[in-house]
Amino acid sequence: MKARILAALLLATPVAAQDNPLQNTSTWDDLRDSVLGLSAEVPLDLAVLDLEAPVRAHEAAIVPIRLTQPADAPPVQAVTLVIDENPAPVAAEYTFGPAMTPLDFEFRVRVDSYSDVRAIADTGNGNRVMAGRFVKASGGCSAPAGKNMAEVEATMGQMRWKSDQQDGRTIGTLMVRHPNFSGLQRDQVTLLNIPAHFIDRLEVRQGDEVLFTLQAGISISEDPVFRFAYRSDGQPIRVHVEDTDGNSWDQTFDVVNG
Repeated sequence: MKARILAALLLATPVAAQDNPLQNTSTWDDLRDSVLGLSAEVPLDLAVLDLEAPVRAHEAAIVPIRLTQPADAPPVQAVTLVIDENPAPVAAEYTFGPAMTPLDFEFRVRVDSYSDVRAIADTGNGNRVMAGRFVKASGGCSAPAGKNMAEVEATMGQMRWKSDQQDGRTIGTLMVRHPNFSGLQRDQVTLLNIPAHFIDRLEVRQGDEVLFTLQAGISISEDPVFRFAYRSDGQPIRVHVEDTDGNSWDQTFDVVNG
């Protein structure tokens, strides 16, 4: 429990930059071509994008990731997050609207074994850059769920939102209750495998304007939390969520604290 609280706090404060650069193993060479369809290496460019992650995760099932850009960086239109050694390496595919520039975006993932965690960013016109870190963690995709099945059924789809002001931008924090079962976990009572059941689509809008969208796999954490900076125009935040069992939820939040 203490580890989960600590990881949540990391989402509320900047994650310190760490000396854990990408290792670029043979796994990445295979993924780059066969999974992502990239024939050439994608350059690292801190002037466009950085990815912050801990050297060693406090808990492998909720590893904090932060994507940031300098103030004068070109807009990032989309990001593919890859965790090289996870069973399903493509963890998430994000798109970002203009109000999210420059990007300051945090979320939590599962890391199954020591792995490079990388973000491949699309800045338009076919231009791509990469950022990433090597993270020491293991067992994140099969770690036991934090709630029993009755609690899962009672709370799934509930959302919470809060917003604050910082340096002239609004900082929004969205939490969605969902077990995001990976398919690799066991029910702690029956000891049977829990079928995969996770959020596979999330859309966050400011009024009618898209802030960000997410297409996800099994690597996004249980009860996902997203913390992000954006330019507010005062319109309500509208959230749409879909999961792999065909459930969907919608909720609208006013942009106020609490």
